[in-house]
Parts: sequence; structure tokens; C-alpha cells
Amino acid sequence: MNETVIDAWDDASQVMTRLVGAWSFDRVIEGQGSMTGLATFTPLDAERLAYREHGRLTLQNGTELEAEREYVFRRHDRGFEVFFKETPPRLFHVIELTASDGGVLSGSAGHLCNLDHYQSTFTFRSDGGFVVRHVVSGPRKDYTMVTTYTRTP
Repeated sequence: MNETVIDAWDDASQVMTRLVGAWSFDRVIEGQGSMTGLATFTPLDAERLAYREHGRLTLQNGTELEAEREYVFRRHDRGFEVFFKETPPRLFHVIELTASDGGVLSGSAGHLCNLDHYQSTFTFRSDGGFVVRHVVSGPRKDYTMVTTYTRTP
């Protein structure tokens, strides 16, 4: 007998706990390239997770590079805050999550970096995965980047 397991994100209070562990990711940077790799969320304390990603970036011209990025996620009343891993930490986003039909949680936030604006959306899907979408526009940057995360076994 085959059983279908639905791994919906129950509510915003559980997101930080459920993020802990390893996730494979696929990223598309429209007009620029793509990336595949592994991301890990590791507890720093009761309120914070260290996020680290590393993988293979393939540019549109075929050039391949190793790439990595780190953030710190901190629990927030109805979601989480994302900080650049710097000293001192610098806030990137405050994501407040809301539920919609079908076990989906989502939240959006904006960030101004010099004159470039990042509009980001985090969507936690009913299948247990999640998607982060950044729309970046300004005088120096103009692209959309979509990253899809899937829990590793």
C-alpha cells in the first residue's frame, strides 16, 4: 500500500525548527546563469540559525565557479529575520509569514542596497520544500533570482 505524505508547514512558529538540517537547492538567475548546491541551517542558540550554502554556479557563457553565501536567521514573532553574516550583523529582511489555503506559508520584504532594491518572497510549500524569490532592480542590478529548496534525505 502506498501512502502519500503531506509535509505542509503548520504555522509560522514552527518554521525555524523545521529549517534545521540540510537542503539541496536549485537556483535560476534570469539572464545570468544557474546554481545547484547544498544549504544547511545549523542552530547557534535557541533563537538563531546559521545558514550556509555552497555549490556550483554556471554563468550564461558556460563559465563554472564554486560559490558560497552565509546568513543568520533569527526567530521573530510571526516568522524570522535574516541578517548578513557580518560583524556587526546587518539586517537584510524581516519576514512575517501568513498562511494560505493548502498548507502554504509566505512572506515578503524589501531591502535597499545602495540604490538597488531587493523585493524578496519566501514561500513554504505544502510539499515541505520552500522557494525564495528575489527581484532586484536599480541602476547597477536588474534580475530575478528564484531558489527552490528540497530537504535532503
